[in-house]
Amino acid sequence: MRSHPRSATMTVLVVLASLGALLTAAAPAQANQQICDRYGTTTIQDRYVVQNNRWGTSATQCINVTGNGFEITQADGSVPTNGAPKSYPSVYDGCHYGNCAPRTTLPMRISSIGSAPSSVSYRYTGNGVYNAAYDIWLDPTPRTNGVNRTEIMIWFNRVGPVQPIGSPVGTAHVGGRSWEVWTGSNGSNDVISFLAPSAISSWSFDVKDFVDQAVSHGLATPDWYLTSIQAGFEPWEGGTGLAVNSFSSAVNAGGGNGGTPGTPAACQVSYSTHTWPGGFTVDTTITNTGSTPVDGWELDFTLPAGHTVTSVWNALISPASGAVTARSTGSNGRIAANGGTQSFGFQGTSSGAGFTAPAGARLNGTSCTVR
Repeated sequence: MRSHPRSATMTVLVVLASLGALLTAAAPAQANQQICDRYGTTTIQDRYVVQNNRWGTSATQCINVTGNGFEITQADGSVPTNGAPKSYPSVYDGCHYGNCAPRTTLPMRISSIGSAPSSVSYRYTGNGVYNAAYDIWLDPTPRTNGVNRTEIMIWFNRVGPVQPIGSPVGTAHVGGRSWEVWTGSNGSNDVISFLAPSAISSWSFDVKDFVDQAVSHGLATPDWYLTSIQAGFEPWEGGTGLAVNSFSSAVNAGGGNGGTPGTPAACQVSYSTHTWPGGFTVDTTITNTGSTPVDGWELDFTLPAGHTVTSVWNALISPASGAVTARSTGSNGRIAANGGTQSFGFQGTSSGAGFTAPAGARLNGTSCTVR
């Protein structure tokens, strides 16, 4: 990924990368088109941009672009594995350094997104040092060029002694899978990474779920913008033979938490807790006991002193401690009338041995019965 310096010495490369991308126009793809130009790009399916993006080294890298993706056909040189990778050849939807994919709906405000379905199929090799990763960019403004404020990386696979930026901060269950979560900064932007425990060769999922995680960690807010969704490889050594066999992306408007939440006539909240010295999990169920459905919900409650949320599922929570608000995601914003429910959960750390369930809760401003 071009704007991904892992040390101050990479700043010049980032500047050169941005200039190179602005000067290189995307041309229509041809069958098995070979790209060796450092920042060469093309389009496929009249929908996505494929980029060579050799931003971290002067050694030659070439990709063969197909109708559905690309393959790295030459990957010369290497860089230290404790620093930035040498490139990020990838295919993307959205805008990157002024180059926008045809017919993209990005940038789009996060709160306006109902879903962002994406799929990818990777081909791996046993040689070299690399990761296979999505690169998802968020910014407070609908910018189409330069470095965005927050970067989400989803590591589908890694080979060799490389790791995400920053340090591990816990685990999360996102898209039906478990991930090790890392956070940090590369000097230009904040980064949150999700590291798979074992290699994933193909997957269909909702990018919005990972965007919601960035929001719950305080690295973005719902009024920020999703600017691009990219899938490719970060090689440190080698890389020949790595391929994205296929890629798809769509970003659909209609976020369940984008408008004014509906007001319930009556509600009930129950907490199921599991604790251990220094930590806890809480499963929360909201029941709409009123006669009208709730469209878009916010649940306000207060965590015990000394307790901090580290991961969340099926909701967004901010801030991480004290008086907090849990918000619905795009896929679970409606609570049906007359006993309809929605559930979410969170894990955290504590300064004591236990967790006391909050005594009160308010759903969209209405006080709820707590059980």
